Amino acid sequence: MRGILASSIGVTCAAALALPLAPPAAASVSSVSSVSSAGTPAPVADVATRTVGTAGARTGARADVPGSTQSLPLRPLTRDRASGAVLGLTPRTVRTFSLLGVVWEDPSVDLHGRVQVRTRAASTGDWTDWQDVETHYTQHGADPDSSEAASGKARGATAPLWVGESDGVEVRVLPEPDAGEPEDVDPVGTGSDEDASGGEGAGEVSTLPAGMRLDLVDPGEAEPGESAGGAEPQAELGESGGPEPQAEPGESAGGAETQAEPGESGGPEPQAEPGESAEGAEGAEGAEGAEPAEGAEVPRTGVMTAAAKAASAANSALVPLGATQIPSLTAEETREELVALRGTGLTEQQQAKPYIGPRPSIVTRRGWGADESLREKSFVYTSKVKAAFVHHTASGNSYSCSQAPSLIRGFYRYHTKSLGWRDIGYNFLVDKCGRIYEGRAGGVAKPVKGAHTMGFNSKTTGIAVIGSYGSKKPSSKAVKAVARLTAWKLGLHGMNPKKKTSLTSGGGNLYAKGKKVKMKVISGHRDGFNTSCPGGKLHKKLGSVRSKAAGYQGR
Repeated sequence: MRGILASSIGVTCAAALALPLAPPAAASVSSVSSVSSAGTPAPVADVATRTVGTAGARTGARADVPGSTQSLPLRPLTRDRASGAVLGLTPRTVRTFSLLGVVWEDPSVDLHGRVQVRTRAASTGDWTDWQDVETHYTQHGADPDSSEAASGKARGATAPLWVGESDGVEVRVLPEPDAGEPEDVDPVGTGSDEDASGGEGAGEVSTLPAGMRLDLVDPGEAEPGESAGGAEPQAELGESGGPEPQAEPGESAGGAETQAEPGESGGPEPQAEPGESAEGAEGAEGAEGAEPAEGAEVPRTGVMTAAAKAASAANSALVPLGATQIPSLTAEETREELVALRGTGLTEQQQAKPYIGPRPSIVTRRGWGADESLREKSFVYTSKVKAAFVHHTASGNSYSCSQAPSLIRGFYRYHTKSLGWRDIGYNFLVDKCGRIYEGRAGGVAKPVKGAHTMGFNSKTTGIAVIGSYGSKKPSSKAVKAVARLTAWKLGLHGMNPKKKTSLTSGGGNLYAKGKKVKMKVISGHRDGFNTSCPGGKLHKKLGSVRSKAAGYQGR
């Protein structure tokens, strides 16, 4: 126990030394006094012991500006006989945040236990009931032997939980034996308002991961007028036009990842030699002379950073630089463009009748307000896309569609700053209104390598439906959007959504590294890894997704 206390003190002191010499959070926050639903006062307490700001974007800014991460080390608690909590945080006032998660040092260590939180709404001062946080999340990450996993930056973590704008928090961690296969856990109230934390003191924490901390994320604000969120999905497929890029020519037969060299973001992606990866910085400029797609959004006139230009230029075959949305195409337009752009890359049969779904409307990274300084500079590609893995974000369902861009900015910051990943892990995200968003940077029509299904990130794409679907059914709009997206994305590579394909495991808890596995072309995360993701209710919808996607492809 002395070692644990000493470690906690050491972490706190070290973090305190790292704080900038700036005034504490506004007095109006520190003077807040409220009472929890159990009648327990929520004392004014420490604000974050560490703040991770936006790298290079807000030099000299105050510590409490929007777009930041507060980190608070979890501390031993007096064990509560009713709950069994041994680690956590007593109620405290913090700077405003909207998303949270618990993080620890070693990504290979699982958290065998429960994490529960309650938060105080900034608008009303009311405390929520206890909510469960999904603890099995690291399996969404990079493949074990990838450069991303070997970076030394990766950390273990729970799923992020969206709580809305809040200024108070309490946490309790309840250790439990390894229960084997993870159960579906939706972050809903437990119905208990007891103050399980007690005072800070002794408790049995040896079974929990080392270095546990609570990260509180303020997703920040998009630049004025940049957020495309909140609107209903644009026109149904087939109502607007624009050029469609080909599946990239010269794809390597292996699963080796490649990184875009300077100036290549808007053109053909580099080809990897088997077993090798080409390191390089992304290009800031895209292909020149590309005509704007009919109905495409006019480029933003505001100043774009080099990183923002590079992320946007990766889609330059589809939309102008700075566009916030990629418009949909009709089925015929999509097929014509595929044949025109790929040319001899298609077989004779594919040229005669290519099976590809109409391109859906997609909100770009600029559209949802990505701060491009948070991610690694280079883009990493796999050779092709043979399968799509469907996920849920396990972040709760208490969000409106107008908040979806904020949630995505929160996931992005959590993945990069808290978990240490190179970018947001998913290739695409879908909200409950059926709107589709670009995820990891590199181009929506290109085989960008994500960090979504540990062991099967090569030759796949990852699609996350925002929400938790263990006990709640996904909306029909979200299911339809997944079907449309997979019909197009898989069609770029000639894949049949109703068939199976062979994938080679990069290592995981279901399949050993190097094992060849027959996988459905549209699979759930749990099909490649022992996890509850994408939730039982969403997983049951995948049969419908496959049928609809095949229909959209004209099969």
